[in-house]
Amino acid sequence: MRRRGLLAAPALLLAPTARAQDWPSRPITLIVASPAGGGTDFAARLITEPLGQRLGQSVVVENRPGGNGAIGMLAAIRARPDGHTLLVGYSGTLTGKPAVEGVADYDPARDLLPVAQITNSPQVMMVHPSVPARTLTEFVAHAKANPGKLNYGSSGNGSLHHLGCELLKLRTGIDIVHVPYRGTGETISDLLAGRIQFYMNSPPPVLAFFKDGRLRPVATTGEERHRALPEVPTMIEQGFAPIPIDSWFPLLAPVGTPAPTLLRLQEELRTVLAEPLVQRRAAEAGTFAAFADADAVATRMRRETMAWTDVVKRVGIKPD
Repeated sequence: MRRRGLLAAPALLLAPTARAQDWPSRPITLIVASPAGGGTDFAARLITEPLGQRLGQSVVVENRPGGNGAIGMLAAIRARPDGHTLLVGYSGTLTGKPAVEGVADYDPARDLLPVAQITNSPQVMMVHPSVPARTLTEFVAHAKANPGKLNYGSSGNGSLHHLGCELLKLRTGIDIVHVPYRGTGETISDLLAGRIQFYMNSPPPVLAFFKDGRLRPVATTGEERHRALPEVPTMIEQGFAPIPIDSWFPLLAPVGTPAPTLLRLQEELRTVLAEPLVQRRAAEAGTFAAFADADAVATRMRRETMAWTDVVKRVGIKPD
């Protein structure tokens, strides 16, 4: 309640403090808890230049992969709360991982303060071209005919890729084998090599491979066709219940970051994400620059953590 009160305080009351503080006084680091090349990395790099221009300081991305997101997350949590070190989070790490592993070492909802959402994207389900399926319906039929012979990749236990595929397995009765990786880049490399056959992710890291035929999309998870993949039918069109598995990426700060800093960051991001160039860059990559304020991010984190906790119990997923 105290944090909500700080964020909700009237701007007029905070304005004198905001003018007095010397922020930012040096470059700002955006920690990304995954390797370069994934959706989190894209969201971070989408805002670095325009946000830096508005703040008058350079904004740089620091990739801190490892521990299924724990290394980067803990680095952000333990950073000095002065607004110069922030985290670009991933919804799977913020909501799916706590649903699987609990909150032993850290709790994203307790140990980080939401600033704003940066991007949001439905998922695309894809196969290696060696799989004789051009739709999700055909893939499910092929998987049922070959139980236990197909592998699917994820960026780790509790990631959205993992939870989404397990929910698909539960609903369809298919038997495909989970192969966890440390990040999106490694997963896509093995998918391209045919070592795994099925994967779901947001479009930005894989659009180029659809265009050159090295990967094949079979469905998207949104209620409407994805504007970057208008030829790919949705799950709903193919007769499947939708999987609520949008990837979304918010900016967060360590607990203790001054409220005026959080408010300024939120408002600067609101402006940045409305810029036509930023909107166009996101659309060309297959995602959506989609601002949402701190309260909306906090609410979404709570809601999705509860939903994935229910899935984890039903499927029987255990921590690593």
